[in-house]
Amino acid sequence: MRALFVCVENSCRSQMAEGFARALGGAGVEAWSAGSRPSGRVDERAIALMKEKGIDLGAHRSKGLDALPAGSWDVVVTMGCGDACPSVPAARRLDWALPDPKGLPDAGFRAVRDQIAARVKALLTEPA
Repeated sequence: MRALFVCVENSCRSQMAEGFARALGGAGVEAWSAGSRPSGRVDERAIALMKEKGIDLGAHRSKGLDALPAGSWDVVVTMGCGDACPSVPAARRLDWALPDPKGLPDAGFRAVRDQIAARVKALLTEPA
């Protein structure tokens, strides 16, 4: 499966989804993330709170769609960017209306992280 996760800044939600997809999907999943208006950095709390789950986002960088590898996508998941989410060709498109955890307290941030984990896990177990 080739999966792309897109949010606005590519600093929290999409980065966490990419991290979970890579960790849970293993060799059968090629996961990427991007932002419609990338911030240029991955949120420090996203890095710290993903470490709690054993996933290191420390080497990740915030990027736009122009920095992605060429090719087609099996699934593109947008996350809360509404009209700012670009249309990327894919066999399947999903929109996960998740709040941006950036302004939330740690407990709220963890709740969004855990929702992302559950959705990624479900996505990876769905039949192709």
